[in-house]
Amino acid sequence: MCRYTANKSMDNCAFCNADGDFLIVPQTGRLWITTECGKLQISPGEIAVLPQGFRFAVDLPDGPSRGYVAEVFGTHFQLPDLGPIGANGLAAPRDFVVPTAWFEDSYRPDYVIIQKFGGELFTAKQEFSPFNVVAWHGNYAPYKYDLTTFCPFNTVLFDHGDPSINTVLTAPTDKPGVALLDFVIFPPRWLVAEHTFRPPYYHRNCMSEFMGLIYGGYEAKADGFLPGGASLHSCMTPHGPDTKTYEATIARGNEAGPFRISDTLAFMFESCLIPRICPWALESPFIDRDYYQCWIGLRSHFTHEGASAKDGDIQNGEKED
Repeated sequence: MCRYTANKSMDNCAFCNADGDFLIVPQTGRLWITTECGKLQISPGEIAVLPQGFRFAVDLPDGPSRGYVAEVFGTHFQLPDLGPIGANGLAAPRDFVVPTAWFEDSYRPDYVIIQKFGGELFTAKQEFSPFNVVAWHGNYAPYKYDLTTFCPFNTVLFDHGDPSINTVLTAPTDKPGVALLDFVIFPPRWLVAEHTFRPPYYHRNCMSEFMGLIYGGYEAKADGFLPGGASLHSCMTPHGPDTKTYEATIARGNEAGPFRISDTLAFMFESCLIPRICPWALESPFIDRDYYQCWIGLRSHFTHEGASAKDGDIQNGEKED
């Protein structure tokens, strides 16, 4: 799980990941991805999955691009089981797009193939394009998906649903209900729950949560979380809405009417694994080293007849749900 930046198209070279699948989430700038099965154009608001073993090259028609990428090993992305939801909802198979066959048959001296294998990079040269596949068939292919076609589900009476209800794709493990990686989105939608703290509640999780923002604002962070940014809450790290969001929610009260969250698209890579942070990220000048302060000032609003509650600032972390 990481961010990517690109300022130059791949010229006379292609990449192949022999280790696993890539899931690419552009945040700015379109990507033209040429694969052995054909071409895919990916715009912000869409995603692409490049399965293990495919050779591909990326062009930047709009200039520099940035976004997010996740990699999974030993399994492939699939649609989540819908369970009681039934036949319709979330991401529909009909909305996933595979490339139309396209090929080039030309002399390409010193064409470089960069292959990732066992976590290391290897290069080889050849005198022809790897995209010389005239036709293909089967069900193992690169594909893209438009996130605006996702049909979100939500509570219609009380309580806050788990973010897993917004899963677009999952890479499952052998343990039911525990994913190697879930790709979850938070698109525009209505909030209508009654007698409920509507933003994500304060919690700890057995999963690691890498959050990104494609555009707009994120409902649980009123300030400081910008498009193109990211946050990571590792396994069992407490987190939740910042103080400003919390206080605004309390001020609206439990009887607030239906509220539409619009002009936003956030997402989450959620994994049962614990990610290792690379030195470059830890030493980056763009790290928000005061991130924890977004929870400074949280106050208890708990009152109950016959119970003694004392309001006070919570200085060390957050309240547990």
